[in-house]
Formats: sequence, structure tokens, C-alpha cells
Amino acid sequence: MKPVEIFKALGSETRLQILDWLKEPEKHFTPQPAEVSDFQKSGVCVTQFHKKLDVTQSTASQHLSILHRAGLVTAKRHGRWTYYKRNEEAFQQLKEMIGKDI
Repeated sequence: MKPVEIFKALGSETRLQILDWLKEPEKHFTPQPAEVSDFQKSGVCVTQFHKKLDVTQSTASQHLSILHRAGLVTAKRHGRWTYYKRNEEAFQQLKEMIGKDI
């Protein structure tokens, strides 16, 4: 875990919003195709983020890449699309690190 990378990733309102939506994706995103319909298992398709954020797919991908490099989300390819979900283990480690080191 690289704290500086994590705090940089958290330094954006947009990325904080993405992380909040990913807590309960079924409340915030439209249903996905059957093979990836379980948000908790498959994650959320990058196209859903660009529509919800009202930004280009490239901009949404940039935000998600920053979160992924920081370890706050996981990414999984399914066909030509990438699906993202929160890395809850990373958030637990972050809580422990903050409680212990800061």
C-alpha cells in the first residue's frame, strides 16, 4: 500500500463520488447484460461511469485508472469492456494505517 498514491487518488471530488457509487452499485447504475449483471461479482462497466459522470469515456477511464493504480478499485476485462469494483480489503488496510500511523 502506497499512502501517497492513495491520498492523491482520493484528492478528487469525482473519484470520491465514484467510490461512493461503488459502495452500492445496484442503487446508482442501470442493469448490465446477464453475464455481468451481478455488480458485486463483476463490477460496473466503464461505460456506465462516463454516462453517469457526463464526461467522455476517456475522462472516466482516467479517473478509474488512478483509482486502480492506487489499489482502491479492481479491474476485470470482459470482452472489450473493463469492469470496476471497490477493493474493500484496501479500504480496511487504509483504515488500519490511518489509525496506527497518522
